[in-house]
Order: sequence, then C-alpha cells, then structure tokens
Amino acid sequence: MPTSPPQRLAPIRNLRIVRGDALTPPQRLLAELQVGDEQVELILGSREEIKRILDGDDDRLLVVVGPCSIHDPEAALDYAERLREKSAELGDDLCAVMRVYFEKPRTTTGWKGMINDPDFDESGNVNAGLRKARRLVLDILERGVPVACEFLDPITPQYMSDLVSWGAIGARTTESQIHRQLASGLSMPVGFKNGTDGNVSIAVDAVRAAAVPHAFPGIDDDGAAATMHTSGNADCHVILRGGRGEPNFHAAAVADTLARLRAAGLPERVVIDASHDNSGKDHTRQPDVVRDIAAQVAAGNRAIVGVMLESFIASGRQSVVAGQPLTYGQSITDECMGWETSVETLERVTEAVRARRSTG
Repeated sequence: MPTSPPQRLAPIRNLRIVRGDALTPPQRLLAELQVGDEQVELILGSREEIKRILDGDDDRLLVVVGPCSIHDPEAALDYAERLREKSAELGDDLCAVMRVYFEKPRTTTGWKGMINDPDFDESGNVNAGLRKARRLVLDILERGVPVACEFLDPITPQYMSDLVSWGAIGARTTESQIHRQLASGLSMPVGFKNGTDGNVSIAVDAVRAAAVPHAFPGIDDDGAAATMHTSGNADCHVILRGGRGEPNFHAAAVADTLARLRAAGLPERVVIDASHDNSGKDHTRQPDVVRDIAAQVAAGNRAIVGVMLESFIASGRQSVVAGQPLTYGQSITDECMGWETSVETLERVTEAVRARRSTG
C-alpha cells in the first residue's frame, strides 16, 4: 500500500522575532574607537580614587552628577566642560564623576536610550547607538572628566565598560541574578540601588552576591557565545534612592541600612541618590535632600561616601515631539536641576566635607 508523504511540521522557533540584525563584535568597535593612553590613566586613576573613598582611605565625597540620560552629544560635552572646571575648583573635597547614561529601564514603555534608539524613531539601530555612545564617552574622557554608567543590558558592557570609572545597577534590576553576576566581573566599583518599592535588603543581598565568583553565559570580544568566569567585585555598595514615594535619605534610614550591611558582614558605606523617590521625582526638591545629607556628613557621618545628582544645563524635562525642536541642554527623561542650582548644590556638599574633616 502506498504511504502518505510526511506532513510538514509548523515552525516552533522565533515566532515573534521580526528580524535579527548582526551585532558588531566588541573587538571591532574597540579597535575602531580606541582609548588613548591619557584616557586610560584617567580611568584607572579615578577608579582607584573611588575605591579609596569607598574604603575610607580618602575622606572626600564621591559625587555622581549629570543628566538623567544622554540624548544630545553636543549638550553632553558642554556639560562635561562645565563639570571639569568646577571639579578642578572643588577637587580637594569632591571626586566628581559625570553621569553618562545610555540605557533607560522603562516601567512600561518609552525611549530606551541612545544605544537602543539613537535616532528617536524606534528603528532599533543598536550598532549605530553603540558607536555613537562610545565616541561620546571618549570625547568626555578627552576633556578630563571620568564617566559613570548604568548597566542594563548584560551584553553592552563588552562595548563600553573599559571606559567607565563607576557603574550602577538600577532599582528594577538589583534583584536580578544576571545583573549581580555581571557586576561580579566588572572592572570598576558598582552601586546597587534599593528596589523601586524601597526594599534595601535586596541591594544588600546584591552586594554580597556580586562579591563572589560566578560563571554565566555571555559573549567574548569576538562576539562569540562564551561562559564568563568572574573573580567577584569587592567594590560594590548600596545606593539609597527611596521607593514608592517615600524617601530613605534621612539619618534613621541610613542607620538602618548600615545595620543591615553590618549584619551581612559587609563594609558599612552608602551612596545616596538625591533624586527619584528621595526627591519625590521633583527636581526642585533635590537641593533640600542634599541639604539633609550634607548635615549628616557635616555632623561626622563617614559611612555616607557619595551622593548622586540628576543635573543638566537647563532645569526640568521636555517631551520629544516629532517635528519640534528640543530645548538645548534639557532632559528628555527625568527632571534635572539646572546648572546654576547644581553648582550651588556641589558647593554645599563641599562645605559639608570640610566640616566633617574638621571633626577629626
């Protein structure tokens, strides 16, 4: 009896993948946009300075300051020039690192940052975004300003992390095992933010987890799939950013965090984010938050090792509207302090460091 021909099975893979664009291998981009010797010296030197501040061997304060996100390279370089001049003036008391964030985690939807959407058209030209981002960081480093980034995607650090002096893991990803493993292999100090619900324990757990070796899937410099083996990162720390509309920058919250770190056998040190839920997402309240933090520092609290500020040239934020020009130097994501207010805030923190130093 004749047999029926076998029926073709329906496809079962990639049913919702529209297309897959080849990603430039990391080594190719690093070779195209190479870091110079003077930039390497700045990166290594600033990483060491930050580590010494975290360890209590340098009594200055780490200040991570800059736009919520980077969208305009020209304005970013303008800001870097301003920060360089102010940092030179305040360098005996502050270690300033420019916030240069290219990836934006979204609660639901929205612009995901320069790497994912460099043309603001949702075309997803990641290769162009990576190249544009790396070029900008090199330009900022050429101006003598060290850089801080948030690491969101576990692959993009292969393209950017060699240029970064301080890294952050955001509130939405602190509890992620992938990001804790990633931080364990990063070459710079890394801060873990408390959760969006205000949970500090997950950040403490993340610091513990990132301090030990891990093995996990990733990509190597050639862009090939590889198992990454890490040695652990002892320079991780907690960032307090508030949660669910409630702040945690005040003395009682800081003391509670230090007690949690002590119970976990971890160094007692915190960085405090003056924006997000600590300011009620209102840029005009960041100076008030800093005023409270500065009072704690001036009173002799040496466990507060750093502050984070969302700051740009123009205050507030704006929306991207097709066909309409953007206001120069103003954020398109979270609200930021303007430059004049930022200078006043930096000077207030400087005074607090000097007062703390005088307490012996």
